Amino acid sequence: MLAALLYGQEDLRLEAVPDPTPAAGEVVIQVGAATTCGTDLKVWRRGGHARMLTPPTLFGHEAAGRIVALGEGVRDWQIGDRVVANNSAPCMNCFFCQRREYSLCPNLTWNNGTFAEYLKIPAPIVQHNLLRIPDELPFELAAMTEPLACVLHGVGRTRIKAEDRVVVLGDGAIGLMFVAALADDAKAEVWLWGGNDQRLEIGKKLGAAKTFNYHQIQDIPGVVKELTQGWGADVVIEATGVPNVWETAIATARPGATVNLFGGCPRDTTITINTEQLHYSELTLKGVFHNTPEYVRAALSMITSRKHPLELLISEHRPLKDLAQVFSDMKARKVIKVALTPE
Repeated sequence: MLAALLYGQEDLRLEAVPDPTPAAGEVVIQVGAATTCGTDLKVWRRGGHARMLTPPTLFGHEAAGRIVALGEGVRDWQIGDRVVANNSAPCMNCFFCQRREYSLCPNLTWNNGTFAEYLKIPAPIVQHNLLRIPDELPFELAAMTEPLACVLHGVGRTRIKAEDRVVVLGDGAIGLMFVAALADDAKAEVWLWGGNDQRLEIGKKLGAAKTFNYHQIQDIPGVVKELTQGWGADVVIEATGVPNVWETAIATARPGATVNLFGGCPRDTTITINTEQLHYSELTLKGVFHNTPEYVRAALSMITSRKHPLELLISEHRPLKDLAQVFSDMKARKVIKVALTPE
């Protein structure tokens, strides 16, 4: 089959590899659509990921399709079932899993390789994070279950009350998903900051009450404080993974606020925090990573409801052979997400 392999920093190659064969407890799906992700872009640019993968490796982690092969012992699944698989599953046995803190599991089973014709799903994911999708749900929408699950986990770990003013920093797919989730479930007033007017317009359609282009208004903390009687935002969500934006997020918060540092920064980066502000303003700084089985199911339910025009996040549909151009376009911020279809 044709598949993408990551060899290192911005070194992504399409190659012919053997078709996968399921071992006991595993299934193989024929990829109906795989979607690109900001995490993929960061991993491609950095040449690896501290937890998810080590090059050279099959690449991509968002996909939906049909089951085409079942391993020995697989129950409750049939050839032809339309499914979406999360890219990980917890072990369910460790210190953290016993406390239902599944995203902290040190034994997470990771799976990569969605940019391919076929994808093998490991047994723990089949057991805990393989979900059936409705016939009427397009594969490309179902494929967004994993990133939306991460976003819903982020919302769930953040103290948000009705009518809170929530600043979201970042107009990528994750930031835009935060807008949809917050505007709907938390009834919050969401203010979205980004650098692309077209993306900000999508943010409005997803529920943002206010949008700001940081190329035109660069003093984010100053503007937010001006609009909040000098205090700052009740909640700030950082969705870029850029260290200086983490610092901006903290500076934008009011006393007593929660700052969700959601975007993953490069390994070994650091930020500077004003200890006086942190202490006397009683700030809560929260890092949130990945997702849990509960939020994987909630994400698919939210997508299936079609209450939110999440299809606006898919800028293009392209064949798998165009993958190199797709990543160049992502780097240039010409697209948000691209749905790739094997030929």
